[in-house]
Amino acid sequence: MSNKLIEITNLIKKFPIETGIISTISNKLVRKKPLYVHAVNGVSLNIFKGETLGLVGESGSGKSTLGKCIIRLIEPTAGKILFNGVDITRLSHRELMPFRRRMQIIFQDPYSSLNPRKTVGNIIKHMLELHNVAFGEDARERVHEILELVGLGKEHYDRYPHQLSGGQRQRIAIARAIAITPEFVIADEPFSALDVSVQAQVLNLLIALKKKFNLTYLLISHDLGIVRYLSDRVGVMYLGKILELSSTENLYSSPMHPYTQSLLSAVPSLDPDIKRNKIILRGEIPNPVSLPSGCVFNTRCPYVRDECKTIEPALIQIKKGHYVACHLYKSD
Repeated sequence: MSNKLIEITNLIKKFPIETGIISTISNKLVRKKPLYVHAVNGVSLNIFKGETLGLVGESGSGKSTLGKCIIRLIEPTAGKILFNGVDITRLSHRELMPFRRRMQIIFQDPYSSLNPRKTVGNIIKHMLELHNVAFGEDARERVHEILELVGLGKEHYDRYPHQLSGGQRQRIAIARAIAITPEFVIADEPFSALDVSVQAQVLNLLIALKKKFNLTYLLISHDLGIVRYLSDRVGVMYLGKILELSSTENLYSSPMHPYTQSLLSAVPSLDPDIKRNKIILRGEIPNPVSLPSGCVFNTRCPYVRDECKTIEPALIQIKKGHYVACHLYKSD
């Protein structure tokens, strides 16, 4: 990898669920302790220019929250996010606007993310005008070019989102994201709402656009097969933590963290001669309001030891480019 595009340091996002509510106990006013959902809990991560970084993990692991914090759709509670060396967490909304053009997001559900009252043309044209890229007839011509680029035609310009298929709507969401030629795009579960045949088309479209515009992707997905196909590196999240980070080839061929091993053991193989021993995790993900002490995975880990319950493991490099947060391993 070459230069760092994004540097994330100790990023934290907590959502309050009770904020100092006062209750009466024995005729005395008592201020309750605020409670928080720990969605992202101290993530440090680099994303390099031109790469696709995959992010996997169970629902509720904090993947989407991390992605939205990176581009400040959600304001982080603490930590730093450097975009090309500039800490965007310290910028005002006005100062952030030039960076908005350089980073975009493709949402999971295109039907919810597209304004049902606007035509396809106006949805994309609005992005061009908002960021002072093009206006009037120039903007209209630019929209026609973008529609063609994502595999649609001029006839879709005056249609509304409800008049399109799921695959077409996702192409519009992609068109809106790339219309202002960003450097960094977050694809948040872009395939989950699509049929398998349409998934392949959208997948190939993302690959083609990456090559054409030299894009950097953060791919958030439950589909480990798609992540393997698209990603250069993969990070594994659990309860707001990165438990393992490695090149795609190393992660899939030799996963090191017990949680990663369990995830990959559940991926079906197309070869009937290959039989995998599925690792069945016991129990459910702990309550993110009250995180377990020590390693966040210790309540479900088949290799748990005493130190796992009291000491939180750091994300350390076990071998070149392969980072693991687990007491089973020691750094070189």
